[in-house]
Amino acid sequence: MKKPILKKIEIPNGVSIEINEGLVKVKGPEGEVSRKFNLGKVRISVKENKFIAENEKATKNEKKIINTIYSHVKNMMKGVQKKFEYKLKICFGHFPFTVRQEGKKIFIKNFLGEKIDRIMETIDGTEIDIKKEIITVKSADKELAGQMAANFETATKVKARDLRIFQDGVYIIEKDGKKI
Repeated sequence: MKKPILKKIEIPNGVSIEINEGLVKVKGPEGEVSRKFNLGKVRISVKENKFIAENEKATKNEKKIINTIYSHVKNMMKGVQKKFEYKLKICFGHFPFTVRQEGKKIFIKNFLGEKIDRIMETIDGTEIDIKKEIITVKSADKELAGQMAANFETATKVKARDLRIFQDGVYIIEKDGKKI
């Protein structure tokens, strides 16, 4: 059954939204985040300091699209007000390893006793702070912060050893203030 669906988000002070053919740009005190949406039959607009996603005769697909856009724009507005922050911990039991940053590259030295450093690139739009055994990843875009944290975990993945014994690596311990 088709019925009208309308979702509104109040735009906070200091945040502005621009819409151009499915491209939504959100600007705020902590930066700018943009995302291209595949709208289909959904209309998005900004009226009277509110972001609106709507459809007059919405089916299940339009409802899914509206809810997805609503969630993404809400996260974008949160991110430009206060950056998303992921905390990771460096854990080792066998070989002490170090993580250091030089420009856009991150070097993981002596992981599992390896002689060659593991090297990974930082993602544009993320800030990385390494202090002893805690790594902090910050970004206005929630997806970039999460991807950078996941890249750390992937770069220190243990291969060809018993995972019950070798639990060395870099692990996410906090996602945006929520302990894991």
